[in-house]
Amino acid sequence: MAQRIVVENCSIATVDADDTEYASGHLVVAGDRIESLGAGPAPEGLRDVVRRIDASGHLLTPGLVNTHHHFYQWLTRGLATDHNLFDWLVALYPTWARIDEPMAYAAAQGSLAVMARGGVTTAMDHHYVFPRGSGDLSGAIVRAARETGVRFTLARGSMDRGEKDGGLPPDFAVETLDGALAATEETVREHHDASFGALTQVAVAPCSPFSVTTELLTQGAELARRLGVRLHTHGSETVEEEKFCHQLFGMGPTDYFESTGWLGEDVWMAHCVHMNDSDIAAFARTGTGVAHCPSSNARLAAGIARVPDMLAAGVPVGLGVDGTASNESGELHTELRNALLVNRLGPHREAALTTRQALRLGTHGGARVLGRAHEIGSLEPGKLADLVLWKLDTVAHASIADPVAALVLGAPAPVTASFVNGRQIVEDGHLLHVDEDAVARATREEARRLARIAAG
Repeated sequence: MAQRIVVENCSIATVDADDTEYASGHLVVAGDRIESLGAGPAPEGLRDVVRRIDASGHLLTPGLVNTHHHFYQWLTRGLATDHNLFDWLVALYPTWARIDEPMAYAAAQGSLAVMARGGVTTAMDHHYVFPRGSGDLSGAIVRAARETGVRFTLARGSMDRGEKDGGLPPDFAVETLDGALAATEETVREHHDASFGALTQVAVAPCSPFSVTTELLTQGAELARRLGVRLHTHGSETVEEEKFCHQLFGMGPTDYFESTGWLGEDVWMAHCVHMNDSDIAAFARTGTGVAHCPSSNARLAAGIARVPDMLAAGVPVGLGVDGTASNESGELHTELRNALLVNRLGPHREAALTTRQALRLGTHGGARVLGRAHEIGSLEPGKLADLVLWKLDTVAHASIADPVAALVLGAPAPVTASFVNGRQIVEDGHLLHVDEDAVARATREEARRLARIAAG
């Protein structure tokens, strides 16, 4: 018989299809699954209960799902702070191209630590910089995620269009077409787990239209579908990208992606800021997902994505931190607030997003984008026990009667407990399985080593 954990006396936002909420309710975990939940205290007579949590003053939600990130950028935070995307990339690519395995591992630890402490239970990393002789970068990133205890998708990225071919990355920072495809397939075979409840999955993820060739996009899509994994890339992030696609390919980004096999229910793209009505219709028609990254879009002056229009059309949309060289906080729970506020600056104004839509973006929306909505993203019997208890009875939130409004619009709420597969990974805002002080020291040392190498 599975051991049970009982959480009770808390507000609950299930984020199920009906947005069911309980002002005071309970949830029972059995093993790695949610067994039951509902209003009031837990049923009497439950057997094999190993822990009871009195969660008075808390809101219980599904764990947050991050749909776009670049962990390695943890080592280059605070640089190029007044650049647009293309200038920012040109400024930082030469430094990024010097990373090695110890740097990638430390950066992944730092990125994961901050996300997990802030309620993320499912993380992803789009890693696309593989300098020659840098070691097993993918293995290091997967190891860091396993140690932290989060559910994880590694989007194995690649670049094969260097400066000499009209791309932005320096030539020494890109792979060959055949090398990138072979290494991606090897990563999928080594690390991808297709089973229900998997802790590690892999996606095929050529970086962007301006850093990969058409051949890599086309053959990457074919590879992903042959292996049965998802596809991820950057799309329609800036006006400069749109001009680049028209100049190089004679069409806009969405039409270009469609011509290379990159629209479909197994695809999600980061940013999608500059989308016209036909672009949104194409995403809706094909089920292509979007990772909305409001803080990074603002940091790089990319613009305001049309999230309300995407949602109205039926496009799957989740939230992303993006790399911490363009979102130095590295936290996803702040993106709930920023998604709502930034989109209310757009044409829909106060009707753009509600607090509950923002929470849905960060939970069920993200799960849908990653192809895992049948497993995670809402609190329902039979789903995996990925859940977060947010403390809302301190001075920062106690006067806000609506707990979802408190979480989304208030100051970042402390995480009292976070569970993945029913296993606790955070307690009272601190990681249970990783030494945070050691991670801080390692990230500082590796950031300094990278800066010295890049300067030399």
